Amino acid sequence: MSKVAVIAGAGPAGLTAAYELLHRTDIRPIVCEATDVIGGIAQTYNYKGNRIDLGGHRFFSKSKRIMQWWFNILPLQGAPAADTAEKGHEIDYAVEAVLAYLCPECVQDLGLRTWDNGTTSEQNNKENLLFPSPKFQVPSPQSSVIHRSAPDPEQEDAVMLQRPRLSRIYHRRHFFPYPIAITLRVALRLGVFNTFLIGLSYIKARMLKRKDETYLDAFFINRFGRRLYETFFRDYTEKVWGIPCSQIRADWGAQRVQGLSLRRAVVHAVKDLLSSDFKKAQQERETTLITRFFYPKLGPGQMWETVAAQVGSCGGEVKMRTRVSGVHLTDGRVTSVTLENTKTGAEETLPCDYFFSSMPVKHLVGMMTPHPPARVVEVAEGLPYRDFITIGLLLNKLHVQDGRHVDASVPDNWIYIQESGVKVGRVQIFNNWSPYLVKDRKNTVWIGLEYFVNEGGNLWIKPDQELIQFGIAEMEKIHFLKSQDVIDACVLRIPKAYPAYFGSYDQLHVVREYVQQIPNLYLIGRNGMHRYNNQDHSMLTSMTAVDNIVAGRTDSSNVWEVNLEMVYHESKAGKQGK
Repeated sequence: MSKVAVIAGAGPAGLTAAYELLHRTDIRPIVCEATDVIGGIAQTYNYKGNRIDLGGHRFFSKSKRIMQWWFNILPLQGAPAADTAEKGHEIDYAVEAVLAYLCPECVQDLGLRTWDNGTTSEQNNKENLLFPSPKFQVPSPQSSVIHRSAPDPEQEDAVMLQRPRLSRIYHRRHFFPYPIAITLRVALRLGVFNTFLIGLSYIKARMLKRKDETYLDAFFINRFGRRLYETFFRDYTEKVWGIPCSQIRADWGAQRVQGLSLRRAVVHAVKDLLSSDFKKAQQERETTLITRFFYPKLGPGQMWETVAAQVGSCGGEVKMRTRVSGVHLTDGRVTSVTLENTKTGAEETLPCDYFFSSMPVKHLVGMMTPHPPARVVEVAEGLPYRDFITIGLLLNKLHVQDGRHVDASVPDNWIYIQESGVKVGRVQIFNNWSPYLVKDRKNTVWIGLEYFVNEGGNLWIKPDQELIQFGIAEMEKIHFLKSQDVIDACVLRIPKAYPAYFGSYDQLHVVREYVQQIPNLYLIGRNGMHRYNNQDHSMLTSMTAVDNIVAGRTDSSNVWEVNLEMVYHESKAGKQGK
């Protein structure tokens, strides 16, 4: 491998780029990760055996290329998971797994150790080499493809589960479908008179439609009417971004609710009324978007830890606690980068032929030499981010009020908290993502309270114990749990989790036009492109960049086109991975 590509960031975008380069080129990737964690925001945090998925990462995509890529790393389950029978899950089990590894050495170094048949990993590795299990076909030294029966999640860790998906809105001690659907149950929970006013508000919005949809409030009101917008969209959206919807550009909303409108919901409701089986039609309408998705047994970080291990075994390198602190150009090309050890402060300069950046745009532009034009620097510095806190709570049980009922457990993967009186934005129920995320799943409930904040703000600087008590008090306030049921807790803070659609975002094209003039520089992923990409979109930006290298294409405009015309996963027509 005579050429080198330096990749900033060991998240989905950076590791996908490294994998693709090894798989399809003779370029050696060197991935530099400033932290000691693989996966970026798609990491899995292990707290005393209870695992946290930061932000929630469903593995599904409209892209067959992405789906096949994932299943090549972690094969689909071939037997029930720990909670399949008790929860009545319907699973489409796989029969065979065909895995193509990057290199034969990778199979010997990693593959055998990931398929545990009840013994320890080391025992399994040695014993399978000498006495192959009937379930497993040992590849020849020249081969990197293996055929085997689909894994049993109760016996093996390297497996992708199939899980039911349910996300709902919690509003005034009632659950509502997400996205909101107009059904008899929803109307009764909103109140018949309130539902009538929502209808009038929608008619008014359609008659007096706002022509300028630059900002999010106008975008939502035109599609749902002011009253429904204020009930189900405004408070949560302003929690996420920390500013009024009138200051947030509509790009984010257009991606998130594409194809949804109150008119369409009403049309569906009328069809239900005319249906010969009204009750069944209403139930189907509320469950239209309750589909299934795929999920690594031990959380999303398991996927990226496995990919990083393959990259390291097959000629690449993943350097942890290594920050890219300088990007140096000569004659309009990136020729070297400066790397800093975040633990010791030691620096080194590394020549490179290609540079992939998934770091925040403002960081990249700020470290480039020669310095970019002043206007480019100004726009990059003005790009804002939203930071993220998760409070993990281990409980004996939940105490969720839903109308007149109180539930000790709920089936949701996550719940949107549409209440203006609390700051918590979403709640994840990790038991429902994978039973293997919870150390004692039969006797405890493991949840994550998600807060969208600004680094250095009041919540960010609170000591952990104060923040934990704050979160518990908020959940008691909305009748979601009781403090006496809390067993243990932890706090995680993630800076620059979400690139924001305000500030200088509307001038992002200035930065884009500048970096596109540099033929061996590729901006990839969520922060690298300052775009609220989902996991599969971030991966596709990396794949497209490597496509360009293989094809000899120096124009990277197609990388920036990823996700622009794709239907977002909350619509029935499209399913993409977060």
